[in-house]
Amino acid sequence: MTAHHQRPFDEPDGARVIPLRPDEPAPVPDSTFASADGPSGPSERNPVERALASGLSFLRRRVTGEYEVDEFGFDPDLNSSVLLPIARALYERWFRVELTGLENVPAKGGALLVANHSGTVPLDGIMLSVATHDHLDRPLRLLGADLVYQVPVLAHLARKAGHTLACPADAARLLAKDELVGVFPEGFKGIGKPYTERYKLQRFGRGGFVETALRADVPIIPCAIVGAEEIYPKIADLKPLARLLGLPYFPVTPTFPLLGAAGLVPLPSKWLIRFGEPMTFPEHGPEAADDPMTVFNLTDHVREVVQQMLYETLLRRGHPFL
Repeated sequence: MTAHHQRPFDEPDGARVIPLRPDEPAPVPDSTFASADGPSGPSERNPVERALASGLSFLRRRVTGEYEVDEFGFDPDLNSSVLLPIARALYERWFRVELTGLENVPAKGGALLVANHSGTVPLDGIMLSVATHDHLDRPLRLLGADLVYQVPVLAHLARKAGHTLACPADAARLLAKDELVGVFPEGFKGIGKPYTERYKLQRFGRGGFVETALRADVPIIPCAIVGAEEIYPKIADLKPLARLLGLPYFPVTPTFPLLGAAGLVPLPSKWLIRFGEPMTFPEHGPEAADDPMTVFNLTDHVREVVQQMLYETLLRRGHPFL
């Protein structure tokens, strides 16, 4: 995670809270709104009715401005009401994600979650966000590559989902706000590697995430994600086309581009996500972040821990599609 030129955010600096007008009644909770038509509570209504009530409540909040957006552009209301439910269908029904080690993630306070990156298309970050939101009640503030924020629609959605540019300044600000921050130190080297190198960690950058954790005095939570390697098995790379499009790679998989748009459907692999024990370095103070050798050694140590967790979790999963 290295420093990059800072780009202006989608929202102005500073949290933007849109208050109610003085003469406007307080917002009606979704559960009350759902049961307004009769005495039956939301638990007695069928899923379609609950979804419709929730959707109408969301639209009302958007129209009246009863939602908040923080200084990074994070819109919790849009994230939990629209973006995550779409991802949750993949999480629960398609990839059938199982979690272990949830107790290792702190319930509050700043922490840096460090995970392996894979899958040709970075769905692992989205699935990880669903996991922390649904099972830990904590939004995951992912640090993304420059390329993400150079694509207009994708950049906007990433900001709304709570993510930001992978640079020390943004990471430090989030950790200072006691957020759970996620980083994939392999970057494009991880998600773009061929299928023959699956579950073999690539280099962990220059150790910027270790510097950030030391300066912020927060624990590093190692995380192993098994399952993403099989969703789009990359068997070749059309490098001339990638250069033409300004992409780090242009993958060829067993289904893409052979099957056209149908080849974009991910294969239904079985996913396991494991959170390891928090890694703290009490013998190293914030000043250790300025020592390249210390940072290198700690970075290598974290990488070894994640690699070992990957091997162990891979054995536990067994067949990739059952």
